[in-house]
Amino acid sequence: MKLRAVEKSGKTVEDAVRSALVELNAVYEDVEVEVIEEASKGFFGFLGSRPAKVRVILKDSAAKRAQHILKKILDQMELQVQMQVQEKENIVLVNMEGPDLGILIGRRGETLDALQYLVSLSANRHQEERKKIILDIEGYRKRREETLQRLATKLADKARQRGRSVVLEPMNSQERRIIHTTLQGREDVNTFSEGEEPYRKIIISPKK
Repeated sequence: MKLRAVEKSGKTVEDAVRSALVELNAVYEDVEVEVIEEASKGFFGFLGSRPAKVRVILKDSAAKRAQHILKKILDQMELQVQMQVQEKENIVLVNMEGPDLGILIGRRGETLDALQYLVSLSANRHQEERKKIILDIEGYRKRREETLQRLATKLADKARQRGRSVVLEPMNSQERRIIHTTLQGREDVNTFSEGEEPYRKIIISPKK
C-alpha cells in the first residue's frame, strides 16, 4: 500500500494539521508532519501575512496494509464489515463484525484461514520485518479454541478408557497446537501428529 500524503494551509500549523487529518481520516499518532512554512503576520498584523503550510504523511504499518488489503477483498464481495485492528509487537489482530459473515468463516474456519493466509502474504510482501496477521470474526477463534479443548479432553478420556489410540480429523497447525497444549499436562495419554499438510492429523494414544 502506498503512503498517502496531503499538503494543507491554515492560520496556524495546528489548523493546517487538523485539516489534513480530516482528509486522511486519521489521528495524529498515525501521521508524520513536515512544516513547509510557518505562519507569519506581516506588516500591521495583516499586510503580507502568510498562512502556515504543512505536509502530512500517513505512516505505513503492517496493520494498515492488512486493513487496506482486507477492505479491497470485502468490497469486491459486497460485504458490510466493521474492523477493529490492534497491533502488538509482532502481531496484528483484525476482528471483523457485520451481517452475513458466516461465508468468511467457512467449514471449521477453512475460509477464514485461507483469507488470513492471503492477507498475511500480501501485507508482509517486501517487508524486512514480518508481522503475524490474525483474522477473527466476532470472537469465532476463541469459541473454536474452547470447542477444541473440550474435544481434546473428551477424546483423551475415550482413548484411556478403551485402551487404544484415537485419530482426529485433519487440522491446521494452529488447531493441532491447541489439542497438544490442552493435553500436554496429562499423565495418561500421549499426543503426536502424522501425515502431510493439509491432511496432517493428531493421534491421542493411551500410555501403557
